[in-house]
Amino acid sequence: MEVVQKNEFYVIGISVRTTNENQEAKEDIGKLWEQFMNKDMFGIIHNRMSDAICAVYTNYESDHTKPYDTILGFQVTDLKSIPEGMVGVTILKSNYQRFVAKGDLTKNAVIDKWMDIWKMDLNRTYTADFELYGKKAEDPTNGEVDIYIAVK
Repeated sequence: MEVVQKNEFYVIGISVRTTNENQEAKEDIGKLWEQFMNKDMFGIIHNRMSDAICAVYTNYESDHTKPYDTILGFQVTDLKSIPEGMVGVTILKSNYQRFVAKGDLTKNAVIDKWMDIWKMDLNRTYTADFELYGKKAEDPTNGEVDIYIAVK
């Protein structure tokens, strides 16, 4: 675990409002991933900074036990042109505690890491947390994902 500072950046993607109560997030986010993978997101979002998929968790009602928004998309150069049916968000400059989820990303590697994070006594801001699915996630059955948790 390390604390890193990230500058402001923008993400465009598709979103869902969900909650961790009653396993809703697992179902909602699973459907969002299915929708994301079935659309030509690379062809729709043109001003990508990279091909790394970014999963953002933001607009927390209070903490991780209450509703929040999940956005699946890409980091982009700006929010000037948001495709129809998508959302754009600005992730403000912040300090982040960085974690790495390793293993089968199609199973529980990422959610297991989140469950560990939820048990930790982190000084979270609940502004915006995110995951980056880059080169090390290209083999989803044996991959790595960076998880960034906004902290004070």
